[in-house]
Amino acid sequence: MYPVQLPRALLVDLGRARWEGVSRNVVLLGLTSLFTDVSSEMVSAVLPLYLVFYLGLTPLQFGIVDGLYQGVTALVAVAAAIWADRWRRPKNVAGVGYGLSALCRVGLLAVGSAWTGLAATVVVDRVGKGLRTAPRDALISLSSAPAALGLAFGVHRALDTTGAMAGPLLAFGLLTLIPNAFDVVFVASLCAAVLGLGVLVLFVENRSVAAPPEPAASATVALGLDLLRAPRFRVLLVAGVGLSLATMGDGFVYLGLQRRLGFNAGFLPLLYVVTALFYLTLAVPAGRLADRLGRARVLLGGYVLLLAVYLASLLAPAGLPALLGCLLLLGAHYAATDGVLMALASGVVPAAVRSSGLALLTTGTAVGRLVGAVAYGSLWTWAGLQSATLAFGTGLLLAIVLAAIILARAQVEADHACTVAG
Repeated sequence: MYPVQLPRALLVDLGRARWEGVSRNVVLLGLTSLFTDVSSEMVSAVLPLYLVFYLGLTPLQFGIVDGLYQGVTALVAVAAAIWADRWRRPKNVAGVGYGLSALCRVGLLAVGSAWTGLAATVVVDRVGKGLRTAPRDALISLSSAPAALGLAFGVHRALDTTGAMAGPLLAFGLLTLIPNAFDVVFVASLCAAVLGLGVLVLFVENRSVAAPPEPAASATVALGLDLLRAPRFRVLLVAGVGLSLATMGDGFVYLGLQRRLGFNAGFLPLLYVVTALFYLTLAVPAGRLADRLGRARVLLGGYVLLLAVYLASLLAPAGLPALLGCLLLLGAHYAATDGVLMALASGVVPAAVRSSGLALLTTGTAVGRLVGAVAYGSLWTWAGLQSATLAFGTGLLLAIVLAAIILARAQVEADHACTVAG
């Protein structure tokens, strides 16, 4: 895949005027993610409405589908990243993933109302996400200065979240104009996915490190195990997985708020829009703050905000202010954790195996979210909504405390090692 030159008018101050120090490649990857997120979030925003209210799935069944949507990327992420590192063409591997997800929009039109068919399509779509995520994040890090990684990921996530905001809004508008026209939503989702794939294929440049002296040593399973033995990376992986285990999906958060606050279920897609708006507003400031204050501190603060969402969903009084407060907290949580976690890992993983290292972390957190979604759906089905949320809030508090302890200890050991080496 070779890049072509953008028209000069489109290149004027592309990203530099607003985000000094952020490369053109990062902005173009952000545009790719913008269109792709319009596509994926159009689907994810209507899934709770479609599966729970239209098809009548139980919370447990919805938890299985939502867990697959959140976590099945783990099936292929590491293999795709090793492929990208060995081939040293991360753009090409990411392109396969984007293309596969676009094809799945056709699958959504074909399976109809069978929830098992929808679950299978979701699996294939998430396989595409697993193929593209780590190579894309590796491209971002390889296109950025080490001191500005938080900003670079923040800019990418801001553009990504613009699509996440537009997708649910488009889905809501289509369903308002044509009630229950989910097939129309899926067609529009396909068009947006094709646009995102086009930006990647035509404009994004491959970035990689020079080939190592021994080609087989660049990215292998053995080298992945070496990463797991590296103390700083292992600590980050344990912290990330522990925090993700106590994270319920957005669909459950919104369904819980709808049950507690009693608003019309047809407005569920708009909750994604408002959350994405807050995320978009805060992503770049959170990235800058992480670069200056410390990425681990901002990451843990983001999970404290998620804990506040859990408490608010249990205790908040009915009304629009309480709903907007919950969505603000959720958007701030994503701004402080999503790109910040990848920036934190990028400072630990060597450039030659950047895709593989980020994929190991993404895989661990994806498996954690899958297990968490199924567990939350099971608890809701058997013990009720409040008991499930209380249990997850307790688990998240414990995970935050443990993550803070092990990350602080790892930082102290790293500082001591640098002092000794100096």
